[in-house]
Amino acid sequence: MKLSIIIPTYNEEEYLPRLLESIKNQDFKDYEIIVADANSTDKTREIAEMYGCKVVDGGLPAEGRNNGAKIARGELLLFLDADVVLTEGYLREAIKEFESENLGIAITQMIPLSTRKMDKILHEFANRFMILTEAIKPHGAGCCGILTRKKLHEKVGGFDESLDFGEDTDYIERIGRISEFKVLRKPRLLVSIRRLEKEGLKSLAFKYTKSTLCDFLGKKLSASELNYTFGHSTKKPKRILYSVCGEGMGHAIRSGVILEELIKDYEVLIFASDRAYKYLKERFENVYEIYGFNTVYENNEVKDLKTFLKAMKTFPRDLKENLSLLYKMARDFKPDVVISDFEFYASLISNILRIPLISVDNMHVITQCDIEYPKKYRKDKLKAEAVIRSFIIRPKRYIITSYFFPRIKNPEKVAMFPPILRKKIMNLKPYYGDHIFVYQTSKSNIRLLKTLKKIKRKFIIYGFDKEKTENNLYFRKFNE
Repeated sequence: MKLSIIIPTYNEEEYLPRLLESIKNQDFKDYEIIVADANSTDKTREIAEMYGCKVVDGGLPAEGRNNGAKIARGELLLFLDADVVLTEGYLREAIKEFESENLGIAITQMIPLSTRKMDKILHEFANRFMILTEAIKPHGAGCCGILTRKKLHEKVGGFDESLDFGEDTDYIERIGRISEFKVLRKPRLLVSIRRLEKEGLKSLAFKYTKSTLCDFLGKKLSASELNYTFGHSTKKPKRILYSVCGEGMGHAIRSGVILEELIKDYEVLIFASDRAYKYLKERFENVYEIYGFNTVYENNEVKDLKTFLKAMKTFPRDLKENLSLLYKMARDFKPDVVISDFEFYASLISNILRIPLISVDNMHVITQCDIEYPKKYRKDKLKAEAVIRSFIIRPKRYIITSYFFPRIKNPEKVAMFPPILRKKIMNLKPYYGDHIFVYQTSKSNIRLLKTLKKIKRKFIIYGFDKEKTENNLYFRKFNE
């Protein structure tokens, strides 16, 4: 066999398939692939086996490469990092140049897996630096791809496993002393910029500059001296922009329960207005206040005209300031999805930035389900539908909470659940009492109170924001 490709891995399920596909697509076929895995907790081993790779136990990069080389059958050894990708014809061109010049060890020039101009400039600078210094001192890194002869690997005793940093440069230097070293000119390797993205240009440039200078001066540095860690992953938590309507407490309390679960696995940025903002601000970080709409009630009835006029009075300011804040923060935060609990401006920004929108509320049972209602209320239903559709614009999915479960019009886009309860409520011990519970959302509904007083039963009433007893009516304040 001509070539053994050896890849040390640790939790590389995100990157390894791309590399293995690029190897599979090469026109040079006389090779084997050996994956030296350092006890990955993801599907790295399964992926390697699925592609027909030999899998051995690894550790730090030096140990993994050596373990792979021990079982290698190839005349040549190619050590690759798991996050690189081979360009078309890479293996053929690399072996051709390597053998035609009778080299003992070689590395490859790099092309960043990035469209940013600065990344391309930095990697081209690194390429030219390696070429300029190749005659002075053999130098390179594992990310460049290391091609050597198995007999030379065995002659120098492989990689120095006592080194936790710079073992690749040390290896190149030792084989370079007893054979010819070169930076290959034609083949190019596509390399990941994940470490650059994670640590930043300034930090990473300092580490590599310091290690290179020390290497040229003959001094070895440890990973701890450079604060250099292994096992980087760009598999960051998904990001959610979550926005909550501030009218009433139902939206805030429901979303509070949902957010408690979301923040365990996702990065979440929260926006809310009015009472929802105050409630969520006390419980979560990254909560930002926005302006919201408010409904005008009189005698427990919505006053459409007054609601509309009140909204229009502040709408120019609200639109300008809310969109400015949401747009700027969404562009910086780069959410994967927007979730709106009946909050208009987040719905708007999701459409502007083309970010998938999920609607979470109890309102869309009116628009997304077939519900029965008296014909005399048809006008009211159409009006409610129009308002709901204007608030939440073209969501990808609907999550609806409801006490009843009518037929869903489009089950592929809609899911229904019972009301979402706080753990505090779930942990309460239920009991039967000789009273009737009343939940009232409007303080102006005096007629209801007059009616209840005529009924010879005990009523415990929430929603009037007072602790008081009036005959058979027991008023209680919310405890949230």
